[in-house]
Amino acid sequence: MNRKLIRTTLADVKARREAPPQQRDRANGNMPRGGGMPQQRPPQQSSSSSSSIQVRKRQPPPAETHAEIYYYKKQIDAHTQMVLVLQDGEEIEGTIEWYDRGALKINRRSAPNLLVLKRNIKYIYKAEERVPQLSRVEEPAPQLSES
Repeated sequence: MNRKLIRTTLADVKARREAPPQQRDRANGNMPRGGGMPQQRPPQQSSSSSSSIQVRKRQPPPAETHAEIYYYKKQIDAHTQMVLVLQDGEEIEGTIEWYDRGALKINRRSAPNLLVLKRNIKYIYKAEERVPQLSRVEEPAPQLSES
């Protein structure tokens, strides 16, 4: 949404001050009553009308940004291998076949397909981003010495 702030310039304010009262009333939308005399307002109305400027309240951000939907669609189209970590720590690896508001259908290669409720998912990441964990038995690779 593109919002534009409209401000009057100093030249506009000076032009309004210098204009005759009849032109100011016409510019403000007040039509003079009979005899060509400008409409006169009681002093209370003019002071209250200047203080009754409409102020728009800030709109809250949207509840749905569609980022989640965009991410799922991108992974479905690319058939990306994903890892779903469930609340209990179990990991499920497969591709997302489809999704809806509360569930994901996961296709797995060597196991049956699953329908996983989103409320049971702790987090999701791409399988290619999995970091291999070093076990205690493995030793770091030997460094080459300069000789």
